[in-house]
Amino acid sequence: MQEIHSKSRNIQRNYGLDKKVFFYKIFIMRKLQVTVLLLVLTLSLSPFYGLNPAFPEELQPGDTPHEAQGTPQPDQTPLSDIKTHTPAPQKEEPTHLEPQDESLITAHATNPAALKAIERNIVLFTERIRERFTTYLQRSGKYLDLMRDILRSKKIPEDIAFLPLIESGFNPNAYSVARAVGPWQFIADTAKRYGLKIDWWKDERKDPVKSTEAAADYLKDLYKMFGSWNLAMAAYNAGEGKILKALNRSQSGDYWELVATEHIRDETKEYVPRFIAAGLIATSPGEYGFDDLAYHAPLEFDEVVLDSPVDLEVAARCSGTSVRVIRDLNPELRRWCTPANARTYTLRIPAGKSETFFVNLSMIPRQNRFSIDTYTVKKKDTLKKISGRTGIPISVILELNNSGVRSVKQGEVLYLPPREKFSLDRDDRVLLKKASCKLTTKERSSFKKKSKGKIQRKHVIVASVGKKGAYLHD
Repeated sequence: MQEIHSKSRNIQRNYGLDKKVFFYKIFIMRKLQVTVLLLVLTLSLSPFYGLNPAFPEELQPGDTPHEAQGTPQPDQTPLSDIKTHTPAPQKEEPTHLEPQDESLITAHATNPAALKAIERNIVLFTERIRERFTTYLQRSGKYLDLMRDILRSKKIPEDIAFLPLIESGFNPNAYSVARAVGPWQFIADTAKRYGLKIDWWKDERKDPVKSTEAAADYLKDLYKMFGSWNLAMAAYNAGEGKILKALNRSQSGDYWELVATEHIRDETKEYVPRFIAAGLIATSPGEYGFDDLAYHAPLEFDEVVLDSPVDLEVAARCSGTSVRVIRDLNPELRRWCTPANARTYTLRIPAGKSETFFVNLSMIPRQNRFSIDTYTVKKKDTLKKISGRTGIPISVILELNNSGVRSVKQGEVLYLPPREKFSLDRDDRVLLKKASCKLTTKERSSFKKKSKGKIQRKHVIVASVGKKGAYLHD
């Protein structure tokens, strides 16, 4: 035994190794062996699978080039930038379709599952909600031509213009429980991603022109992502992340195959059949018993550019029309006037009235074009307290007063929206309700007591928002 230990010591001495270095080298050699083994296994499997093991590389029946290559996992892929996640197609695929290249409402005549689902929704529109759908069809006359023109300019199938039939019934003021707004039912995050502006003064999701342009861009991105208009529309309804996940789980490359799985909600399963059914009826209403429809007249308007805020009442007088018509032409406007936070604003007025508008506007002094109230700050007042009592956000108070300072002093005069013209809209009420739910019982009781006191305001006419000296009393 002593002889063995002696030989071991001699080996360490001869090679100049201590025990730590000796065992570390053994560890490195073992790790290298495992790495080599894994590399051999990977190379041996490479003929059977492509780069993404979620899908075979070869096209399967019904697959599109996109689905054949595999779809990024939603939990690994940020959805804020769709274009960066478009897989490279395996064969040449058009990035857009000319309107005549594909009819989205007649392309399913040979699919039994599709035909059954479409027929079910035709019954829904022609029988169960016939009266309501009649209203939708009549209202579509106002916007269809406008929307088709926009879709055509974006190189998107014109049939997509029927999508608002099932989204909103072509109602610009449509508002869902999920707080989706407008004819295309945009939620705020997606709307802002595609350039629509939403603030206290306006909500461009309601604008039929701007929202259609945004919807066209969004759907085009979804088509580039999925390679299929059916999947693009499904993603428009459910969100691209949910469709990506469903495709990965089902390994299906076709919307109608996805419908047969449990990976998407029933609402999304009915979305495309409902769109096709609505489009078929809208294209030939007489064949489905919708005779003598009183279509709304197509939307026509002139646009005038304003360099300062103007009351809608003033705009209506200058155009020789009513405030209701001005609001109808500009559904994005939320307040009594054009946005006070914009240097310029393009207002729509009845067609053929632009020259008359500017002639009449020139005869109205600037200080009489935009109305507002004043409020004198009292002891212990803060912007937060004033905002809470009036329902007007602090940011709007600062905008109206051309101030970035968030503190006020006793005796200071603030400009606020005119009480007799300003009213809370649905979004205002939702935000106030959410804020009140966060209050404790004690805070809520205190809030009610403070709200009983009326704010003393004086009505004034303003010449411009940026100059306090220009505000004149009646």
